[in-house]
Amino acid sequence: MGLEKVLKCLSNSFSRFIHLVTFGVTKDLPYQQEYKHVANSLKLFKRILDNIDASQIHSDEILCKEFEELDATVNEAREFIENWGSHMSKIYGVVQSRHLIVIIQSYSIKICETVYRSLESSATSSSSSSSASTSTLADIQHFMEEFKSLKLETAAEKLDGALKRIREGKVPPLDHLIDIMELFQLSSSHELLKESIAVEKENIKANQLDHQINHIADLLFHIRETMVNRESFKAINGVSVPSYFICPLSLQLMFDPVIVASGQTYERDSIQKWLNHGLTRCPGTRQTLSHTNLIPNYTVKALIANWCDENHIEVNRTVERPDIAVNSRSSVEVENGFDRLSLQKSNHQSPEESCSHSRSESTSTAVSSSEHLCEYSGELVSDSVVSPWLTGKQFHSSNHMDEMVNDGGNRNYPRTVSLPPDSSPNDLTTFSHVKQLVNDLKSPSNETQTKSAEELRFLAKNNMENRILIGQSGAIRPLLSLLHSNVKLTQEHAVTALLNLSINGNIKSMIAEAGAVEPLIHVLETGNTCAKENAAAALFSLSLLEEYRVKIGQSGAIKPLVDLLGSGTLRGKKDAATALFNLSIFHENKARIIQAGAVKYLVELMDPDTQMVDKSVALLSNLSSISEGCLAIAREGGIPLLVEVVETGSQRGKENAASILLQLCLCSPKYCRLVLQEGAVPPLVALSQSGTSRAKEKAQQLLSHFRSQRENAAGRGKS
Repeated sequence: MGLEKVLKCLSNSFSRFIHLVTFGVTKDLPYQQEYKHVANSLKLFKRILDNIDASQIHSDEILCKEFEELDATVNEAREFIENWGSHMSKIYGVVQSRHLIVIIQSYSIKICETVYRSLESSATSSSSSSSASTSTLADIQHFMEEFKSLKLETAAEKLDGALKRIREGKVPPLDHLIDIMELFQLSSSHELLKESIAVEKENIKANQLDHQINHIADLLFHIRETMVNRESFKAINGVSVPSYFICPLSLQLMFDPVIVASGQTYERDSIQKWLNHGLTRCPGTRQTLSHTNLIPNYTVKALIANWCDENHIEVNRTVERPDIAVNSRSSVEVENGFDRLSLQKSNHQSPEESCSHSRSESTSTAVSSSEHLCEYSGELVSDSVVSPWLTGKQFHSSNHMDEMVNDGGNRNYPRTVSLPPDSSPNDLTTFSHVKQLVNDLKSPSNETQTKSAEELRFLAKNNMENRILIGQSGAIRPLLSLLHSNVKLTQEHAVTALLNLSINGNIKSMIAEAGAVEPLIHVLETGNTCAKENAAAALFSLSLLEEYRVKIGQSGAIKPLVDLLGSGTLRGKKDAATALFNLSIFHENKARIIQAGAVKYLVELMDPDTQMVDKSVALLSNLSSISEGCLAIAREGGIPLLVEVVETGSQRGKENAASILLQLCLCSPKYCRLVLQEGAVPPLVALSQSGTSRAKEKAQQLLSHFRSQRENAAGRGKS
């Protein structure tokens, strides 16, 4: 396209943009004043383009490309404004608007500088300088000065700072979060829910490939966490509401708590509204939900009812939690970006008791125990992409809490859930106190190190703000160094503190980047029972970061995890199986897990008495996708047990067992005969009629494969 034609197209694009911004902008458009500033500047730029003689410009490929890019960006900005609606994300609107305006600004200034040099050179070489050329040069200078003076909105500056910290794996300071809540009017639970839904819809439109949208979703997660925690200091009838009774989505006291597939608990109305918008990720963990069933959480409901009775609060729909209004800083003294609140000293347990309470849950999962939790913990695996049992920012609710509800071993946990006696979710600390504890981690005294690690462990156990504070106070590297301590109790406290800290997604990244994999493997190999279990859980937590599945698998973690699978306590085996399952998502790790001898233990754990059937077949389903896995399963005598699971197992167990049997039969006619010899046809026929949709599909494929094998054998016999 010639330069003259390019200039004409660009002029037309300017006209359409200027007309839209002048006459057609909606009242709530983000960055509205900046768009008007740009439109006014482009009026001058358009006049310059209309007055330019294309023959006076030294055109080249780069300049033409810049004109075309500017034209495309102006049209993109116009389309963005035309499509804008109040249902869209305000934060994404500001981010996208700023991005477009910065590009328009950059290309416009570069083009004007080039055009200015061309016109100036042309005027100098001619015998007399025309007044038109002089006027155009003056207009260009004025335009560049005006466009360079464009200032960012305060909202954009705050957003830039917060999103930059999130990209770096850090948590934005509390005062920045409060500023953003105020600037974007997100201080009410209704507006925050509306914004969260809008961002998730943008994420779906972008096919989950836009990192910027994911960073905005992370920012909203931190805002919700902040609001939930601050809500815990609000009160109904003068009584402070525990934060773990507040729905993390609606930020209201829960009346009808339900569990979703990720293991998180929400108020039914709020999560149903989320699902009704076609959103399929858990708003807390950001894990894709394997199903949209909402399971009543009777335990939490009973706890809330008891709390309401004790505090003379009537439990009915008329009791509404007031929206959080964070419009004043008078009630909070901020020190280094954190609420400065006094530490409530806790009575820690003895080392002998501590192991049974070492697992940590976030406030939203700490009371998520019910009979349904283990069943709906996301253990389904698909053929191509395997979803971890638990992903996102929380984990271990199914492992630990189902033991609390009903442990098949010697420990006699109560069926109702109560908070640990050593601490409560409201045990907050100060920055200076944490800094002192971090310094004590470096003390030459083993006793001082142990006590400091123990206190950090319990401070991080239930409280989100404590995790952020500890993570940003330089505790991670000293805790990692204590994983090599010769004092087993010190090692245990340090690894459990890191596990508790890793519940926060950003701190998880900080722990990984600090080189946690090798020290955790050392604990897995040398620690006491409790330390080994928590090291396995921490490795699982790090494996939620996709790039670390590869690193953990290559770093020698698989063998000690397999050893724990064979020799650990019930919880240790569950921890090891969970970590291995997540590592097996990465294809190369499957062979490593098989070579380490995991299949032998997994086949043994298919015995119903082990309470590990579902976890075992889920992991075996992943391993059976390679021929080495099929060979090991058959060699270890897994076929009879798999047929038994298809006949008598849980729905999830039947589904995964059928998937494994299908892989075995496709792998070898010999395995197919062994499956038939075990009497697999009747339970498969039953499964094809009454199982889950995926189980029916696998059973039907298997039965079809049997028929095909039989027909082939008959054909060979006739010939």
